[in-house]
Amino acid sequence: MTINADDVAIEVTALNVNIGTKQLLSDISFTARRGEVTGLIGPNGAGKSTLLAALSGDLTPSSGTISVGGLNPTLGDAKTMARRRAVLLQDVSVSFEFLVRDVVAMGRRPWRGEAEGSYDELVIEAALEATDTATLADRDIVTLSGGERARVALARVLAQQTPILFLDEPTAPMDIRHQEQVLSLLREIAHEAGTAVVVVLHDLNAAAAYCDHITCLSGGRIVADGSVDEVYTDETLSGIYGWPVEVTRGVDGRVTVCPRRRDPPESVGRLLKQYKSHSFH
Repeated sequence: MTINADDVAIEVTALNVNIGTKQLLSDISFTARRGEVTGLIGPNGAGKSTLLAALSGDLTPSSGTISVGGLNPTLGDAKTMARRRAVLLQDVSVSFEFLVRDVVAMGRRPWRGEAEGSYDELVIEAALEATDTATLADRDIVTLSGGERARVALARVLAQQTPILFLDEPTAPMDIRHQEQVLSLLREIAHEAGTAVVVVLHDLNAAAAYCDHITCLSGGRIVADGSVDEVYTDETLSGIYGWPVEVTRGVDGRVTVCPRRRDPPESVGRLLKQYKSHSFH
């Protein structure tokens, strides 16, 4: 498929990331487009979070080029980049006692002085409502559950109002209702506002349901890239994850990935032997 240059929000070419003697990313090249949700999938340690850190400018590449909204994220000044892209990390822990509303308001900092205070308040309220955190607005964030904190962190990112979003497992701590609400919200933001959303997901079924494009990493390399139909095959996913899976497609077009059950490895048997030989009483 030909990609219109005007639609490209993120372009990565021949990216390599080394830390010491360890190569974390190898020859990464891909694009993400405006108005689409791009899902980054792959096993643990594949390089997904590292790639997101490089895209956001938090990690300097060893070689290769990155363009985020036409800018090199490691060279752009902080304020300019904060207006170009917003980042949600895996770890959303907060050790200070801020009110939820104040945390969300932090997303408006890059725009301070650019708009009337009343507009900032409208954006903050809209972000709280969209993430189902409005009722938590006057709570100290340290009193919230992990899933509630994750939604507050997303509200802060959305309040930043950037054309590009980088999200690292945003729904991992959430219950099923909020997972669905958040992923639906991200898709609407992409499709209706033209935002480029790049999101790391471990839930393959959620990625299939909500992502327009899938980029799969393994061992620091892109091993599959394309539409859900192109990437989601038994052979491809089984090979990438090192576990047999079955991909089914319903009459409604819904793609479902199911792991196949098999006997546990010998290492489990050895562990059980130790459990059985140990007296707990």
